[in-house]
Amino acid sequence: MAAHGFAQFGNPKYPSGFSHFEYVNPDAPKGGVLNLSNTGANSSFDKFNPFSLKGRPAPGLMELIFETLTVYSLDERNTQYGLLADDIDVAGDFTWVIFRLNSQARFSNGDPVTAEDVKYSYDTLSSPAASPIFAAYFSEIKRVEIIDPLKVRFVFSRPGRDLPFVAGSLPVFSPKWGLTENGERVPFAQLRNEPPIATGPYRIERAIESRGITYARNPDYWGKDIPVRRGTLNFDQVVYKLYKDRDTQVSALRAGQYDFFMEHQMRYWCCQYIGHRFDTGELIKEKVPHQNPPAMVGHGFNLRHERFQNPKVREALNYALDFEWVNQKIFDNHFGRVYSYFATTPLAASGLPSKAELAILAPWRNQLDPAVFGPMVELPSTKPPSSLRKNLLHALKLFGEAGWYYRDNALRNDQGEPFVIEVSGARGANMLMDPYYLNLGKIGIEVKRRQSDPATGRKLMQEFKFDFAPIGLREARMPGAELWRKFNSADADVQGSENILGVKSPVIDALILKLMDAQSYEEMETTARALDRVLMHGHYIQPWRYLTHHHIIYHKRLQRPATLPLYFNANEWVISTWWDSTLETP
Repeated sequence: MAAHGFAQFGNPKYPSGFSHFEYVNPDAPKGGVLNLSNTGANSSFDKFNPFSLKGRPAPGLMELIFETLTVYSLDERNTQYGLLADDIDVAGDFTWVIFRLNSQARFSNGDPVTAEDVKYSYDTLSSPAASPIFAAYFSEIKRVEIIDPLKVRFVFSRPGRDLPFVAGSLPVFSPKWGLTENGERVPFAQLRNEPPIATGPYRIERAIESRGITYARNPDYWGKDIPVRRGTLNFDQVVYKLYKDRDTQVSALRAGQYDFFMEHQMRYWCCQYIGHRFDTGELIKEKVPHQNPPAMVGHGFNLRHERFQNPKVREALNYALDFEWVNQKIFDNHFGRVYSYFATTPLAASGLPSKAELAILAPWRNQLDPAVFGPMVELPSTKPPSSLRKNLLHALKLFGEAGWYYRDNALRNDQGEPFVIEVSGARGANMLMDPYYLNLGKIGIEVKRRQSDPATGRKLMQEFKFDFAPIGLREARMPGAELWRKFNSADADVQGSENILGVKSPVIDALILKLMDAQSYEEMETTARALDRVLMHGHYIQPWRYLTHHHIIYHKRLQRPATLPLYFNANEWVISTWWDSTLETP
């Protein structure tokens, strides 16, 4: 099945020899500067290596410096097209994929990209030298074989339609990254300030750890005319300016210090983006629709701690959250509720399980809560006829079934020990959860707060030193490997892995593998619904919220294509497809 692209199910939308994606402007002018700010919690960085475990990578590295073998289109559910590769040959039984490299592909030092470089990148990222996140991501690649200088085969440990996407997502970098002038190699895990030798369209021009980083277009970039790059990456410079806290960041945007921001916090969206530049139209505030499936986000329980191992305890804790009140009073009803691991998609379970779902679940009946075979979980609500009081009483009932009882003004077990939760998070983050913590106090739970900066908080999570902390899965148009990384039992005790919660369930392992092995969309849909029931009845994550639109603020000189993509991250969308309108010719 050699082709220019590969769809998980069906055929690619774009034919061989296509000119460009429909959601770009192939005639967009090149030039100008795009000024951005922190896109996540990091307010500083200390390395240019995004693959090692320790340290904080600079923003923009993955988008601007590194490239992968393939790239996803933003208007299809799950289709990849060649980037570094110009031909994708997938085995009929999905046990391997061969990528033929574009003979024009070059690293930033001018060296051609070869199959040896691809194998080196895979070997490095799947080794202990890289963060264990990458080893987990590529764990189902059994080996990588060099066929000839431009062809490389990825052999999988199982047949799977999803695995060519995993292989295609491999970032490729040069073995010369880390070589000193005398030929000695800096160990990969110790690469920090050495500029990467990769294939992307930009280079690092200058960087100051606590202030920001500037990327400049590589004038010799090899891929500017290939179909997946035409009309993209239009700015000559991309600058990230870093701010220590959100209030300073918002003030800087109002002052015109940077050009674009995607806002997630509605308390800022509703009240902070005002002033002269908004009144004159210099800065524009807009809600942009998208079709991204909501990621499962919320707060997770550390199952390594004994008091969270009973699912009734985890369920009881969910009943103290008054989502409706928080959404109305704090978020002005901007959020929807995440009610499933596949919310808003046909993969979400609802009502009673179908015969097909029951057939999938039947072999595990003795290992599952009988409730899994009944109605789908409905999240607690305080909408009438329900109320917070009723929910808290039900929480106490569930706690009692788990051996915790309210007495002497506290929730206690049979030994008289109080139920205590330590909550983690960045300074200022807990204020949105304060109503929840107050509700926990009403049923006798003591909440201890551990305030931490983002770097410390991330380290505590990697070392599993938390009780209850914010957690989120990545958005996925087609579920698969990201669920395996979050829930597979083998990673539960591997520090730095993505199984932060410590879930160990052979049922979940088997269902995720079956999901990834689905041979048709219908099989994937049924398996996903069965998995959804098991995960939701496990109450591993307290589901929180999602935004139905991207909430963006941008400078009026920025222009975008007329056609919106369907599935996209707003930051990457702006970087990859917008341009400076002042450069347009009349």
